[in-house]
Amino acid sequence: MILVGQYDSPYVRRVAIALRELGFDYTHDTRSVFGDFEDMRKTNPLSRIPSLILDDGTTLIDSAAILDWLDEAVGEGRALLAAAGSERQRQLQVIALASGAIDKAGAAAYERIIRPERYRWPDWMARCRTQAAGALAALAAIDWADLRASYAPTHPPLHAEIITACLIRYVRMTDPALLEGSAHALLEGSAHASLIALSARLEARPAFIATCPPDVAYPKG
Repeated sequence: MILVGQYDSPYVRRVAIALRELGFDYTHDTRSVFGDFEDMRKTNPLSRIPSLILDDGTTLIDSAAILDWLDEAVGEGRALLAAAGSERQRQLQVIALASGAIDKAGAAAYERIIRPERYRWPDWMARCRTQAAGALAALAAIDWADLRASYAPTHPPLHAEIITACLIRYVRMTDPALLEGSAHALLEGSAHASLIALSARLEARPAFIATCPPDVAYPKG
């Protein structure tokens, strides 16, 4: 298998982590959407990441579709998402919050980092950051131990946990003010303390360490 995309994308990283946690071997193709846009179109007609090229040449696109294929490949006992019922719906809602926060934090960051300053739309940036902050607050209210209460302690992290940890790393890279006070959150009882604890626990796992994106000095707002 070949995973296309760089780990600074939380969507690429969540797929890479799931591949490693589930024991799949893959080669990492580090082409960039920005630097290799035209070449990327040969892999994915949307020129987006991630893509997963299977051993038979089939190309899967979109992280959710790729992870669905991985879960089906390993079977219900090892899958990182509940198969059915209220447990599945609850996990999907967490994933929706985390992916929404990534999209909104990313939209605000792209406006600030990529668009020329004279063309930026401050009200739009503020709206996106408000949406991201709302999702982070909802995620911080989740009982993470209860979310995986039906799983054995040795079961790998769930997709809901993985994408949330990837979100926290992404926000720290692009817009750390959304987690204001996070450096001392565990000591100060911050509203984001549960997310900081989840991030710290998961980032210590080998699959997370191996896929940790490099620190980048993004421009501040």
